[in-house]
Amino acid sequence: MQIAGKTALITGASRGIGRAIAVEFARQGAKQILLWARNREALNAVAEEIRAIGSQATPIVCDLLHIEQVSIAVAQAWRDYGPIDILVNCAGIAHQQWFCHAHPRKLQEEVGVNFLGLLTVTRLLARRMMKQRQGLIVNVSSLMGKLAAPTMATYSATKFAIVGLTQALRAELEPYNIKVLALLPSLTDTDMVKSQRHFRWVQSHRAEEVARALVRGIERETPEILVGWQAQLADLLHRLLPQMAEQLVRFAAPNCPAPQTEVLN
Repeated sequence: MQIAGKTALITGASRGIGRAIAVEFARQGAKQILLWARNREALNAVAEEIRAIGSQATPIVCDLLHIEQVSIAVAQAWRDYGPIDILVNCAGIAHQQWFCHAHPRKLQEEVGVNFLGLLTVTRLLARRMMKQRQGLIVNVSSLMGKLAAPTMATYSATKFAIVGLTQALRAELEPYNIKVLALLPSLTDTDMVKSQRHFRWVQSHRAEEVARALVRGIERETPEILVGWQAQLADLLHRLLPQMAEQLVRFAAPNCPAPQTEVLN
């Protein structure tokens, strides 16, 4: 699918990879870009940048944790700016923590934003795309959706789920001429990771590099778009030698000792 002349809705568009994708779509000639996030001020700034490039941009303030709010926002967006040709599910959060000591609220927030919110938006827009018999859905997962890592258990679980959903939807929606792709970036230099302890030996990417990789993947209709040689090598190693790959991830994990846990009989 060509991006030029299309209408795209991008969640998590106020910062990081989502913002970079929105700007890159504008450079590729997208007609209308619907920017979805919770921070109105940040969305307005991205919208101004996109308009300066020459595309139309509309900020949509919505919280993926509120299903009714999401349903209303999707219906209004389709009515006012539709049909929507491209959906990019990029909204996500990550709490680096030992799973057994994680606060339940943080666990629920990660699952809610990263996966349950994605499910809601995707279902609502996919049903509309089915009626028009065309569309593109991009689900932003992560290399951790292929190879899980300590201190990132819940985040990895949501990203694994996104990969599984993408594979299933690719088969379900193919008869309706809807393409479903997964974008799997590795460590990306964004605000989300600034407070995290990084894994050793992992080369970080700029969000703009990830956005350009997505555009190339869309043009080639690549089912799973891995960003960077390290991600491709890690994926290959995990498929061929899974135990070795897991051991390497443990060695690369940040040096933050697990908290002591009282043993209860």
